[in-house]
Amino acid sequence: MSDTNSGDNKTGGRGISLRGVGGGRSSVRQSFSHGRSKAVVVETKRKRFLTTRDGAPKTGAAAAAAAATLTAKPKPKPQGAPAERAERAGGIERKDPAKARGERGGTLLRTLTDEQYARQLVALKQAKKDDEVRRKREAEEARLRSEQEARRKIEEQAKAEVEAEERQRREAEEAERSAAEAAAETAAPPAEPDPPVPAEPRTPARAPARPADVEAEKPRGPARGRGGPGAPKKPAPSRGRGDEKRRTGRLTISKLGDEEGGRQRSLAAMRRRQEREKRRLMGGPVEREKVVRDVRVPDAITVQELANRMAERVGDVIKSLMKMDVMATQNQSIDPATAELVIEEFGHKIVRVSESDVENVLESAEDKPEELRPRAPIVTIMGHVDHGKTSLLDALRKTNVVAGEAGGITQHIGAYQIVTEGGHTITFIDTPGHAAFTSMRARGAQVTDIVVLVVAADDSVMPQTVEAIHHAKAAGVPMIVAINKIDRPGADPHKVRTGLLQHEVLVEEMSGEVLDIECSAITGEGLDKLVDAIVLQAELLELKANPDRPAEGAVIEAKLDVGRGPVATVLVRRGTLRLGDIFVVGEQWGRVRALLDEQGERIEEAGPSVPIEVLGLQGTPEAGDTLNVVESESRAREIAGYRQRKAREKQAARGTRATLDQLLAQAGAGGGIKELPLVLKADVQGSAEAIVQALEKVGNDEVRVRVLHSGVGAITESDVTLADASGAPIIGFNVRANTPARESANQKGVELRYYSIIYNLVDDVKQAASGLLSPEIKEHFVGYARIKEVFKVTGVGKVAGCEVTEGVARRAAGVRLLRDNVVIHEGKLKTLKRFKDEVKEVNAGQECGMAFENYDDIRADDVIEIFEREEIERTL
Repeated sequence: MSDTNSGDNKTGGRGISLRGVGGGRSSVRQSFSHGRSKAVVVETKRKRFLTTRDGAPKTGAAAAAAAATLTAKPKPKPQGAPAERAERAGGIERKDPAKARGERGGTLLRTLTDEQYARQLVALKQAKKDDEVRRKREAEEARLRSEQEARRKIEEQAKAEVEAEERQRREAEEAERSAAEAAAETAAPPAEPDPPVPAEPRTPARAPARPADVEAEKPRGPARGRGGPGAPKKPAPSRGRGDEKRRTGRLTISKLGDEEGGRQRSLAAMRRRQEREKRRLMGGPVEREKVVRDVRVPDAITVQELANRMAERVGDVIKSLMKMDVMATQNQSIDPATAELVIEEFGHKIVRVSESDVENVLESAEDKPEELRPRAPIVTIMGHVDHGKTSLLDALRKTNVVAGEAGGITQHIGAYQIVTEGGHTITFIDTPGHAAFTSMRARGAQVTDIVVLVVAADDSVMPQTVEAIHHAKAAGVPMIVAINKIDRPGADPHKVRTGLLQHEVLVEEMSGEVLDIECSAITGEGLDKLVDAIVLQAELLELKANPDRPAEGAVIEAKLDVGRGPVATVLVRRGTLRLGDIFVVGEQWGRVRALLDEQGERIEEAGPSVPIEVLGLQGTPEAGDTLNVVESESRAREIAGYRQRKAREKQAARGTRATLDQLLAQAGAGGGIKELPLVLKADVQGSAEAIVQALEKVGNDEVRVRVLHSGVGAITESDVTLADASGAPIIGFNVRANTPARESANQKGVELRYYSIIYNLVDDVKQAASGLLSPEIKEHFVGYARIKEVFKVTGVGKVAGCEVTEGVARRAAGVRLLRDNVVIHEGKLKTLKRFKDEVKEVNAGQECGMAFENYDDIRADDVIEIFEREEIERTL
């Protein structure tokens, strides 16, 4: 082994020798067997010596005194030498760096600058202050704990006193009862003695056992191990210190219930118990007097609702039902007869009501004659399409509504009000004349006072004119005939009057009672006469209404506006509709948020015969529904909920499951019917209804149109989902799809079609439905060929050598094989050859070879009939 100082010198030897003991690091190389060696770094340290000021080492007592001087607090020095003064600040000693120096690499005493010294003084003061605050906090916590412990002991003592008083009271009651029994036995006549029965020792009454006592009284099972059956169990491992106080410090309802045997009692039960205890202490009756109630029972009522109306417990009602052999839960409904028995058993009175009685509040009494005031007449303009109804109304109102209608035809029902030159107010209702808007015309006739029948002088009476006459007669309202377009060259008013006569409409010109006016919407001729006739007819009718009552009106039209929500066009019949009124209309209810007149201006109220737009509905109502103002929102919700339930029940009744026989009958009757599904969205409710009715008429026994869903408002993503699931296109009438719906439709491949004219919509649907019709097959005769000989050809089969006797034999045509004028086979030719060449056709008088596809039973003298089929498209 060799060692090296800094890796330079090498010496041989078995031991380890150190070079350069003067301090620092040295490298030692240690040698092992087999030529292995290892370099080791050795660090040497000097021994620490204590020296005097002159540099001589201290020995013996001097060294001990110096060491004690370093650890002990030095004595204060005169004020004149602050640099050499030792401060009494936690044993910290400051010395001059020059004087604290050692020799031979010895350690230096710790020196502090003025800044470090000041910082340590501040830290020491802060530590003392924190220690004082901590001691005060601990003392305060100890005081609070002692106060809580004292309060707990006082409460336990009070509770023990209450239990002792209760125990004494029970013992006194027991003693009184025993004395009373003994007195009763003494006063009774002597009877034959019974055989003696050993008396049971009477145990004094005691307070209820605490949970710990109950645990101690439980029988113990055989103990395991050496303890035997009587050995006590090991105590459970204790929880952390203060854990029990932490767990029992909060008082909850559940803990109150646990103290009384583990049953949790509700707040209502605790209040009832407190009330009973209060009545007992005050000397009153403990049990409350029975309150007899009038219980309203509808057609069906749940057990829970019946218990609530009787103010009884649900469990008691269920027990009463079980005694009657009726097993019902609190959410099940019972019939009125069973409910009556339960009510009588509990001592209440039953009041039988029907669920439909909620609408009785809408039935108001008739108005008194002195309360009625004159009102404006409601006039409905009716007639055939393109006879000038809207143009005539525009001429009266001095507006141009017809320019805003798509295609120049009216497709919406509108209500307007004008004031004549004489100061008379007239309300007009404009109805569409197209055949699809029958329901709109019927609604207009139902709410009107006078019907103005517009007939074009150059077109005479048309189908919708006759329909308008029927509507007016069904409604029982008077009619005024306006013969329009008399400025046209081919106008013939006499022809119009004669045509009306065929439908039992007798005008004044022909000695009848129906007023007829010749007019022109373009030139304005006869318009004043028409207004005078309307005013005269209104005076004869003596139209009056009471404005000082809750409003009642009819919904002319309804739509779903993007910015305003559901909007209904309402014509007020009676009363006055004001802002903030709560109303019910059909299956919907709402609060009047805004009232708009025909010009779009906001108004505060609307009286009789005033057409308005109402905002504030919860949903879109149906056109033709009646609007009624009610006294409260709860009543409106109740009526609307009842109507919605009835509508759902009616819908469910229509969609009830059919029996197997009914399904088989339907499959046999309409198994081949094809359906064209559609999803329809329109701008207003009336248009949607008219389009659905028009599309239902499209079709025949083979194909029909089925509207899966029709609604009001823009096309939404849910409509696209429905159309995608059923494979139906979406039709929008005067509406468009929103952005999410368009993206979804493009992604799913759903077709969106927009229309603004009902003619085009119905025509396109008819064309699409016609495409579902199976085409008509027409057959054309081509020729005959007679088989002379049958040959067998390898790889082909049997080939018939034929002669074309009539017409032409074509390769692509269909063929029939006739044997004794009976069709044996019908199919196609596999080959048609003339000599050895494949040809397309062979004329009459020529011979050829024919082979059938997949058929070889051919014989001589058989006849081949050649024919062609043509498919002809069908239309509805």
